[in-house]
Amino acid sequence: MLGITPEIAASRKSLVIGVDEAGRGPLAGPVVAAAVVLGEGIPTGLDDSKRLSARRRAVLDPQIRQGCGWAVAVVETDEIDRVNIFMATMLAMTRAVDALTAALGRMPHAVLIDGNMTPQGRCAEWRWPARPIVGGDASEPCISAASIIAKEWRDRIMLEAAAAHPHYGWERNKGYGTAEHLEALRTHGATPLHRRSFAPVAQLPLI
Repeated sequence: MLGITPEIAASRKSLVIGVDEAGRGPLAGPVVAAAVVLGEGIPTGLDDSKRLSARRRAVLDPQIRQGCGWAVAVVETDEIDRVNIFMATMLAMTRAVDALTAALGRMPHAVLIDGNMTPQGRCAEWRWPARPIVGGDASEPCISAASIIAKEWRDRIMLEAAAAHPHYGWERNKGYGTAEHLEALRTHGATPLHRRSFAPVAQLPLI
């Protein structure tokens, strides 16, 4: 789950990678992290994915993946339940950066991560210089690009899951705990994609 343009692979410029995640808060589905190194032709209009319309994200996502170096890592529900959502997010970020740097064959000058915490010192596999940036998904183009890829990737996963589990409205809520989703949980119980460690799911009887 990665893409590298020949120009980026051949570039000797300082390598700066942006990282962001999608899916930390939902009751169902995976957490997804993306790592991005920008190419020469940076798409216009990059921003925090949450501030962009679905239509605009759908335009930007393929532009980013065609013109930038990127990797995506997905941590599934069973691993989220085993290690907790915070550590699952750190693992997803680590795996995305690992895949991207392995494909590029060199170490980054910096890895910029949206938020106030990084996997450095938390994941044994993390071995790159990391810098957290609060609000980085709106201020750093490489993080904005990662935000968009991660959001679109996860949304596609949840749309596919909605077809297999049609009661929960995942095509609309993407696994978040909306009233519609909570009512379906009470009526139909939990699926294998539900996070059993999250209180609204864990508190259901006989699941």
